[in-house]
Amino acid sequence: MEAHIPKDQGQPLLQSQDDEWSAKEKDIDNWLPITSSRNAKWWYSAFHNVTAMVGAGVLSLPYAMSELGWGPGVTVLVISWVITLYTLWQMVEMHEMVPGKRFDRYHELGQHAFGEKLGLWIVVPQQLIVEVGVNIVYMVTGGKSLKKFHDLVCSNCKDIKLTYFIMIFASAHFVLSHLPNFNSISGVSLAAAVMSLSYSTIAWTATLKKGVQKDVDYGYKAKDMTERVFNSFSALGDVAFAYAGHNVVLEIQATIPSTPEKPSKGPMWKGVIVAYLIVAFCYFPVALIGYWIFGNKVDDNILITLEKPVWLIAMANMFVVIHVIGSYQIYAMPVFDMIETVLVKKLQFRPSTMLRFITRTLYVAFTMLVAITFPFFGGLLGFFGGFAFAPTTYFLPCIMWLAIYKPRRFSLSWFINWICIIVGVLLMILSPIGGLRQIIIEAKNYQFYS
Repeated sequence: MEAHIPKDQGQPLLQSQDDEWSAKEKDIDNWLPITSSRNAKWWYSAFHNVTAMVGAGVLSLPYAMSELGWGPGVTVLVISWVITLYTLWQMVEMHEMVPGKRFDRYHELGQHAFGEKLGLWIVVPQQLIVEVGVNIVYMVTGGKSLKKFHDLVCSNCKDIKLTYFIMIFASAHFVLSHLPNFNSISGVSLAAAVMSLSYSTIAWTATLKKGVQKDVDYGYKAKDMTERVFNSFSALGDVAFAYAGHNVVLEIQATIPSTPEKPSKGPMWKGVIVAYLIVAFCYFPVALIGYWIFGNKVDDNILITLEKPVWLIAMANMFVVIHVIGSYQIYAMPVFDMIETVLVKKLQFRPSTMLRFITRTLYVAFTMLVAITFPFFGGLLGFFGGFAFAPTTYFLPCIMWLAIYKPRRFSLSWFINWICIIVGVLLMILSPIGGLRQIIIEAKNYQFYS
């Protein structure tokens, strides 16, 4: 016989279940790294964006210039700066376009634009490739800069393998990765932003002091046309890698408080403008002065080309290490958030310090092992730069904008978005080809774990 619950008794029962469920959800959100703290100021957004954007990629810009040449090199740099600032503005605007709702994560915005399932499949793999890829590249960069620092300071010492330096660099992350959320790493991020400005300034001022080299050559290093084309493809990836802060922009904005009267996009955009002015101040002098002084003899990391003054270059390499420590954390935080969300919400694990400790330690160990196995810095930049950075930075925000706002066909907004999409798709197709070729060339003479 069917049990009959009177309407007025059934209602409170459902109500209490809903309350219990929403309280549980709230507890989980208060535990997850992205949504647990929303009291950031606008300047947090500025230095988080500088830390995310001005990575070690800036040091490879003179090399990218040498493979592109003056005209194409300057064009690509300027166009990239303009397009990525525009797509960053779009993401800041879209963060709270639905009244009363915030898209705290890149994939949540993707789900709103493309649908619940398709949005996840479009955004999450690309975002993970970018964030995990950056973390691996930064492990290599941190290790290489530590090795360079050691070799400069102690030139008569016994040579130590790069592997050990990558492990020393990783040891910092085995500790720092246990900071719970974005706001808790703001001190590390601020130090990293200051360091990026410092080593960029050292890179171009020390280069300028050297003066134009006697045998400077602005022609292409590659002698035949095929190699020239492949090298320029790889250089496009280097530039794309240098403009990669979009993958964490919604997560950074999620930490800023918001009310209907004072939405978070105001302080966030203020921070972005400051960050982009700093980006211009770091990128353009390093790229243009580095190429002007050394021509096509510049290395894929400008600090390697600069041997003297020894104390200054050693200091710059140490600044790179400190900056990359902060940058690694900024890119790792959304990955931790994804892993912890799946474990707690899908697999019903209990939110705990132990769960966090195990997952984050395993992640740092994974990125360290991959970095030790494949430490090809230049090729990795080109490959990852095009493969995943171009979509998430150059054209995914534009596709979302077209899908959500549906601007009139052939209007200015429609044209601008389609131009960005075309540029981004070309970058995505061409640069991994050059990067992969470079990795293959470097891998020929490479011995594993040497």
